[in-house]
Amino acid sequence: VQQISEMLTKLFQRVRLEKPGQVDPRAAEFTLSLLTAISGTGYIKTRPAAAALIALSGDTLLAKYRAFFQLYATPDGKVALITRSALRSLLTDLNQIPAVVGESCTLSCVEVATHSCFHGVLNSAIVEDKFLSWLRSEPAVLLWLPTCYRLAATEMISHQARCG
Repeated sequence: VQQISEMLTKLFQRVRLEKPGQVDPRAAEFTLSLLTAISGTGYIKTRPAAAALIALSGDTLLAKYRAFFQLYATPDGKVALITRSALRSLLTDLNQIPAVVGESCTLSCVEVATHSCFHGVLNSAIVEDKFLSWLRSEPAVLLWLPTCYRLAATEMISHQARCG
C-alpha cells in the first residue's frame, strides 16, 4: 500500500503540473482509498490495481481494452493470447470497481460473459482482435465502463448556445 501510495502521489503531482486546476489535490488519496476498498484486504494486488487504474484512466476505450489484453494475455510464440481463465480474472477484477458502490454482478455474470466471448471458438485462448471485437459489442458485465467513458467525454463538451 505504501509503494502504491508513493507512486500515485508522484503520478498526480506530475499531472497537476501538466493540467493545472484539473486535478483534485486529494486525487492520490482518493485513488488509494478506492484501490484499498477494491482489494478488501490490507494489501493491494498489482494486476487488479493496474486494471482498475486502466479502467479509470482518461484514455480512449480502445486504448483501455488493448491495455487490458496486454495485462492479462500470455505470450504464445509471436502472438499473445488470452485464455478463458485470464478473461475470468480480468472480469472479476474489473467488477470490483462497481462493487465498491454496491453495483456488483454475480459470478454467473462473469461466466456468461466469458462464454459469450469464446462462443464459436475452438481454441483454449483468443487473439487480441477477437477480444477487442467482443469488448466493442459492450457485454453487459462491463457496460459500466463505456458508460463512464461517455459521461466523462461529455464533460468536456461546450456549446455556443445561449438560453432565452
